[in-house]
Amino acid sequence: MTASPNPAPIALAVSPHLDDAVFSCGGTLARLSAAGWRVVVATLFTRSVASPTGFALACQLDKGLPASTDYMALRRDEDAAACSIAGAETRWMDFPEAPHRGYSSAAALFGPVLASDEAGTAVMGTIAGLLAVTTPALVLAPQGIGGHVDHVVTVNALRELPVAVPVLWWRDFPYAARTAEPAEPFAGAMSDLPECAVTIDVARKRRVCSAYATQLGFQFGGPEGLAMALDAAGTIEWFRIEAAPGQDHALAAILEPAT
Repeated sequence: MTASPNPAPIALAVSPHLDDAVFSCGGTLARLSAAGWRVVVATLFTRSVASPTGFALACQLDKGLPASTDYMALRRDEDAAACSIAGAETRWMDFPEAPHRGYSSAAALFGPVLASDEAGTAVMGTIAGLLAVTTPALVLAPQGIGGHVDHVVTVNALRELPVAVPVLWWRDFPYAARTAEPAEPFAGAMSDLPECAVTIDVARKRRVCSAYATQLGFQFGGPEGLAMALDAAGTIEWFRIEAAPGQDHALAAILEPAT
């Protein structure tokens, strides 16, 4: 069998957690897939940690899950279901979430990266490997809005790498919608990049996001709250685009300049 002379271009979404890419730009991922792209959602912090304690356990219990549940296995199953609806593939990296790396409170999750946190270098190496293996024509990644340390580690790592293809930096949802002035640790760098928009099918995004059942109550107050949040966000997903002149021509069918 011979290879296709025109293989589908690959879009690689680098997601800190098992829901970030879909919550933030699930409509765009679905639209890319429908347009013939091969969409890969690679999530960094997905490791199952046996017998969690302290704040890490509390982050599980506050989702209504008993201590005996393999929380991350359940979330990986949700991610597989969500990405299937969006027409995307999943790749799960084996890094522990911040509560398992010394961040012992909600305030710490949104504070500075700890000096003792050595995840950044390893995350950078993993992202470099993903770029090499998938050879994407487009990368999607968070802006770090909200300031969650796992998002900050992800942005720092990706910004250190020589990415030779366009990057669409998404607005982290729901953090970006929770307050009028959310924390934006990378505001300076992002404000230098042009803003662009993608029109999405909100009903389909709702179906995709609804697969993350363990997160809906905590993040949105339940499925009805998710629907309200997505309706309020509207039919547009916003990005900052980082691309050399002419690099974004392959995205012209879906991108619209900000007005």
